[in-house]
Amino acid sequence: MFGYRSSSPRISLNSSSMHIRTVAERDSWLLTDYYQENRDFLVPWEPLRDESYFQHHGWEARLQVMGMQQKQGEAFYFLLMDPNQQQVWGVANFSQVIRGCFQACYLGYSLAASQQGKGLMFEGLSTIIPYLQKQQQLHRIMANYMPRNQRSGALLQRLGFEKEGYARDYLKINGRWEDHILTALISPTG
Repeated sequence: MFGYRSSSPRISLNSSSMHIRTVAERDSWLLTDYYQENRDFLVPWEPLRDESYFQHHGWEARLQVMGMQQKQGEAFYFLLMDPNQQQVWGVANFSQVIRGCFQACYLGYSLAASQQGKGLMFEGLSTIIPYLQKQQQLHRIMANYMPRNQRSGALLQRLGFEKEGYARDYLKINGRWEDHILTALISPTG
């Protein structure tokens, strides 16, 4: 597209309420706005972030790396956006893609405080996951959540993720080691 550098494969999907697409280098302002607006809301659920995470220049650099990972099929970073693609409502990241006999990845996601309780993350993931299972042949998608994050646990259960274990001190979230419940979704096509 004229005026935009694009080195990564573009995935663009639509659901009934939103437009869903992979990130591009030109999305630095959109992501800066999303993380600045939701900074306080997301603090309890995310690792400690340095200030560059909330600034345009930080996202410019981060998007270059993300673009390379997408180009190499190592990750897929999705934006859940309003139908006019003016605002990011949420993000869904399918990272650490492992090929070969495993065909798996990890799922991480967040939704804007203003969009909570509308079923948008369920709608977005219900659109993205079948696409990745079919087009990228992902057999296992793993998603882990803190036991106190009941909304996340309910979302994963509704999507068909099954509990596979419990990991003590699994991730350092907001400066503190947190236990996580381990879940996975297995592709129905085997």
